[in-house]
Amino acid sequence: MIKSMTGFGKAEYSTGDKKITIEIRTLNSRQLDINLKVPAAYKDKEALIRNQTATALNRGKTDIIIYIDQAGSEHIPNINRDIVKHYFTELGETAKELNIPETDPVDLMKMALRMPDTLSANRPEPDEKEWNAVYRSFLDALGQTDAHRIQEGEAMKIDLKKRITSIEECLSSVEQFEKSRIDNIRIRLMQNLNEFFSNNNIDRNRFEQEIIYYLEKLDITEEKVRLANHIEYFRDTLSGKEPAGKKLGFISQEIGREINTIGSKANDFNIQKLVVQMKDELEKIKEQSLNIL
Repeated sequence: MIKSMTGFGKAEYSTGDKKITIEIRTLNSRQLDINLKVPAAYKDKEALIRNQTATALNRGKTDIIIYIDQAGSEHIPNINRDIVKHYFTELGETAKELNIPETDPVDLMKMALRMPDTLSANRPEPDEKEWNAVYRSFLDALGQTDAHRIQEGEAMKIDLKKRITSIEECLSSVEQFEKSRIDNIRIRLMQNLNEFFSNNNIDRNRFEQEIIYYLEKLDITEEKVRLANHIEYFRDTLSGKEPAGKKLGFISQEIGREINTIGSKANDFNIQKLVVQMKDELEKIKEQSLNIL
């Protein structure tokens, strides 16, 4: 099955004055790279979230964000007065010990309030029932992300089939120029020989041997057969059930080698034009393959 590595899923859960939102975004990457942002209340669930994500998505750069919107006054932070008093006193005494001119108390208070643990939210810990609901919402978002990947993958599959068919059609078109290509090579060789030698000085047997040598060197039959086999393998891989992104990338490299060899051996303008068209389609295939799971 062809899946894109680009996906998005979102789910929400509401209870009382609390609304919890889960968003998942994925992009292409060689490996699974999970960036997880969760409220402090769910920090102990990170391992579970990561494991479930790895099982469902397999590969790709994945951003998971869980955030809480809470109404009401109980979530407003409180000032820890004892801690603030402690910081205020310590800062004042430290300033005296260092012979710093008398410091404005307002400035000391501002500094004390910036110190750690001066504010506390006093939010109640989520119970197991709430977490179970959040986890179900997370699985829902994960399912949406996977469905989005499948949908994108189907569109990519259609495009890849069209482009590999275009390469195949170009390969078939090479055949019509084969005979004229060989004849042109033969004529050019004869003309070059006639420029430097009289006809009486040409060893016809030697000339035929040279023709055979150059024709074998310029023969592209094997490259055409291998290219046709690679195209068929590409199609089979597209229709398979396993993740195919990396395999399609490898097959594309082999297709590129055969196309390049045909281009270097062709020695014919019409075939070179077909090679350029095949290369253009192949580059677009390679770009698509980078985003396939």
